[in-house]
Amino acid sequence: MTINFQYVQMPESESLSHIVTRNLEKLGNKFQFVIRADVFFKLDNSTDGNNKICEMELSLPGPRIFAKSTENNFEKAAAETINDLERQLRKRKAKFEKSKKPL
Repeated sequence: MTINFQYVQMPESESLSHIVTRNLEKLGNKFQFVIRADVFFKLDNSTDGNNKICEMELSLPGPRIFAKSTENNFEKAAAETINDLERQLRKRKAKFEKSKKPL
C-alpha cells in the first residue's frame, strides 16, 4: 500500500507520519485489497479547541472509502479516522465475501 501525506497550513510532522503509517500498514495487512491511502492533516480556525482535522481516503477495488475527524490533537483525530475506515472496510469485506458465495 502506498501512503501519501499532505499537511495543509501547518508544518510537516515526522512523528505523526510515522504513527499513522504504522497504523495504516496494520490496516493494510488486515485488508490486503487496499491499494493506496491519502492522508490530510489540516488546521481549522475554530475557537472551541477542536481545530485539528484528519482526513483519509483509501483507494481499493470499487468506490473509494473516506473518513474525517476533528479533535483537539492530531493523534486523536488520526486514531478516530482510522477506526472509521476500519469499520467501513469490514463492511466492504463482508459485502464482497457475501457476493462471492455461490447460490
